[in-house]
Amino acid sequence: EVADLTEIVERTADIFDMNIVNQAAHELARRSRGTPRIANRLLKRVRDYAQIMGNGMITIDITDRALEMLDVDREGLDYVDQKILKTMIEMYNGGPVGLGTLSVNIAEERETVEDMYEPYLIQKGFIMRTRTGRLATAKAYEHLGYPYIETK
Repeated sequence: EVADLTEIVERTADIFDMNIVNQAAHELARRSRGTPRIANRLLKRVRDYAQIMGNGMITIDITDRALEMLDVDREGLDYVDQKILKTMIEMYNGGPVGLGTLSVNIAEERETVEDMYEPYLIQKGFIMRTRTGRLATAKAYEHLGYPYIETK
């Protein structure tokens, strides 16, 4: 849960003597794919950004700018997540597309896509797994700014 992850981020910040506002901790938690390890990794990257580009205080503005620089969008999707969705939409009209084909197109191992990226994209409602392959949902189109045309 985001509340639990927020607590983890705040505890880690306290252990490493980082100054973070609650709103920034919440935002890091929200974009961390529901994973404490990722939340802490993002916290350390944002801290580095805050030290160089600010006064060391981790605010919501610093957090947003740092995550933008790291290609972590408002939904917590990173570059590879976005690449998966764009490939499905641009090359396969949203699918269905097989996992092997998708993996080859984005130059990632099949197991990496299946274990690391696909579960989060399914959980967030950006793709659906069907018998015939993976499908990009209307939410994926909207999130990336593509017009959605429902196929029959």
